[in-house]
Amino acid sequence: MKEANPLVDLSKAFAVEIINLCDNIKAKAALVNQLIRSGTSIGANIREAQYAHGKNDFIAKLEIALKECYETEYWLELLFETKSIDETTFKDLQQKAGAIRRMLIASCKTAKENR
Repeated sequence: MKEANPLVDLSKAFAVEIINLCDNIKAKAALVNQLIRSGTSIGANIREAQYAHGKNDFIAKLEIALKECYETEYWLELLFETKSIDETTFKDLQQKAGAIRRMLIASCKTAKENR
């Protein structure tokens, strides 16, 4: 039986929301492409970290996911400020990205302390 992992589950659900959002944005193709890449990369790197080759590789994958999370927040800000997404959508996704970011920061800190 597969063990529950809130970070994996949350990042995957977030990626699905990003994909659905980007499917609905008609303009700003360059921003949408960047958002799709960074928003789905978070979960992919978290998933890769589960099969890391040692603690340093695990930390490196989580740190990449963290960078992608920050980048995703940036693209969301740009889409909101250019009125490509509404405030409700923006705040909801920013809150979810923030939750993932905080979990990643805590996970990286714990992994580094237990090296």
